[in-house]
Amino acid sequence: MTDTAELRARNSAFWAQAAPGWIRHADRQDQLGEPLGAVAMTRLNPRPGERVLDAGCGCGGTTAALAAAVGPTGAALGVDLAESMVAAAATRFPPEHHPGLRFAAADIETEALPDGPYDAAYSRMALMLLADPVAGCANIRRALRPGGRLAATVFRDGTANPWLPLAVLGAAPHVGALPPLPVGDEPGPFAFADPSRARRILAAAGFDTIAVERHDTTMPAPDEPDTVSEWLIEIGPAGAAYRAAPASQQAAARVATAGLLDRFREPGVGYRLPAGLWLITATAP
Repeated sequence: MTDTAELRARNSAFWAQAAPGWIRHADRQDQLGEPLGAVAMTRLNPRPGERVLDAGCGCGGTTAALAAAVGPTGAALGVDLAESMVAAAATRFPPEHHPGLRFAAADIETEALPDGPYDAAYSRMALMLLADPVAGCANIRRALRPGGRLAATVFRDGTANPWLPLAVLGAAPHVGALPPLPVGDEPGPFAFADPSRARRILAAAGFDTIAVERHDTTMPAPDEPDTVSEWLIEIGPAGAAYRAAPASQQAAARVATAGLLDRFREPGVGYRLPAGLWLITATAP
């Protein structure tokens, strides 16, 4: 079994390589990916004047939404492992136009989170990507005030998210070597597929009133097969190899991915990508 140090190194390398795709598609990801975190945002219910932590903020769209919810008397800090994505977030949402909104590059597993304590913590599809989720969740819990609340989403299993691996399957034959894909409980989209594991992790991290609830949603995307295929390829494990490939191979990867995704497309209407999530909520004692 791969040890935690190696998984952390692999995570760091992966996100450094993946970041350009996330930055390029940041606006699209904010819009089309919004359903993946909407239920956690609603359950968290950030209120004016609160201080909120966004764990795994990516290019900052979720943190900006949290900052808007808490208003000028509140504060929102977005934290992410990928330094270039944090830099992009700060450029997209400059502090002079977004008072109370800040970003920091940090490994939430190993580094103390700044400017606490927080009233609440939010995470959209990030906890499942931690090399040591107990350490990461414990660090989030330590950043919360007593009674502070956590709301997060993660994917369930592959059968509940059948579109998710298709960008890799479509692109792989046409691009170079891909990074190692996760095995078992290693960091990846389905690392929290077992809800009992999620509960154990949150309990070991010191949280109380833990709940893991099933939630089903749909990600709508426009009827643009080439654009949708490239978006999903570039934010996934094949993204770096795709960007390094010649234009002809990139085009072949998009065509192949579009063919696999066609079952989720209604011509003239668009794509409807089904997403099966766990909504994780908990409270800091």
